[in-house]
Amino acid sequence: MAEAQSKLWTRNFIFLSAMNFQLILVFYLLVIVSVGYALAELGATTAQAGLISGVFVVGTLAGRLLIGKYMSSLGAKNSLVAGALGFFLFSGLYFLPVDIPYLTAIRFGHGFMMGVAGTVIGTIIAQTIPATRRGEGIGYFSMSSTLATAVGPFLAIWLMVHYDYTVIFIFTSIVSLCCLLFSLGVDTSQVKLTAKVDANKPAASVSKLAQFVEPKAFPIALVVLIVGACYSGVLSFINLYAKEINLLQAASFFFLMYAAAILISRPFTGPLMDRKGENIIMYPAIVIMALGIALLSQAQNSVMLLTSAALLGFGYGNIQSICQTIAVKSTTLERMGLATSTFFIALDAALGFGPYFIGKFLDQIGYQHLYLYSSMITLSCLVWYYLLHGRKVKALAH
Repeated sequence: MAEAQSKLWTRNFIFLSAMNFQLILVFYLLVIVSVGYALAELGATTAQAGLISGVFVVGTLAGRLLIGKYMSSLGAKNSLVAGALGFFLFSGLYFLPVDIPYLTAIRFGHGFMMGVAGTVIGTIIAQTIPATRRGEGIGYFSMSSTLATAVGPFLAIWLMVHYDYTVIFIFTSIVSLCCLLFSLGVDTSQVKLTAKVDANKPAASVSKLAQFVEPKAFPIALVVLIVGACYSGVLSFINLYAKEINLLQAASFFFLMYAAAILISRPFTGPLMDRKGENIIMYPAIVIMALGIALLSQAQNSVMLLTSAALLGFGYGNIQSICQTIAVKSTTLERMGLATSTFFIALDAALGFGPYFIGKFLDQIGYQHLYLYSSMITLSCLVWYYLLHGRKVKALAH
């Protein structure tokens, strides 16, 4: 019995990991493709193309907020299938002859459905993973995201070079259909979704807020917001920076190196967290991430650039999965869905809006100073993490 309860690689775990990979693969692929499509096919300005790309994240945020409240009434299975079905249907709308406003609306709706599906997946996976292996399980699960963030941009560039946009949209539709088929095979009979608010809380405003998000996950979500915003500058501007320093060819391997570092470290960091607690991973990971961004700011050759990518994988890649685990552990079983939603809202906001605000300063400070300042802000998260969560870990330990 104990062995069955601690089993990690169940059908649900595999199916949900596959769905997560497919959702994020399509997201990252279309982030790149939609910009080129808007510019080349619709005659959009650079600003309009950026809006078309970024509005997907706004839709994702909206989807996460709403499903976090209504998942308990809709049910886990219905919510999951509805999200996957909507994601597939919106993937097909890219084939239509549209103008800029319609494409913007399609991107918002597509992001909304990803927010729904992704939040439900995170909720189910949190209850699928055995409590004794939660750090390890979420670590392995988040590897599906890591692989997708590396494979998606590469496929986007490769497909744009070799094929037209129709072929690309056919490919993303097929991937989305596979995601829908996986959703039909997920068992949600053991998932608990009772989004009740603590009756002892006197403030009505707190109760209303808690219908959409999990307040107990706010502290770690703030850390995710800061760290994620620093990483968003790397994610969005690495190609332009590499072109400026004449390392464009090496930059094509940047995210592969990033993903490889996570794949190497994740089998060790997850179990270590389960045994020793999150602090033993978080403090070194924050320092390593800061060093990675600082090295990026000084990169003069391929070795420095790719070493920076590896450090970011060891640092940010593990911070992301550990913070997700902390968010899930912060609340009750019934409110894990809201905690998951809260975590991803912070992450999506950081990655979606970070580049916009960062871009406002780029003309004044340049890429090197951008990354240098980002490394300093990342390092400051040692203090933020300690104040918001780290100092409480010993008291919470069993």
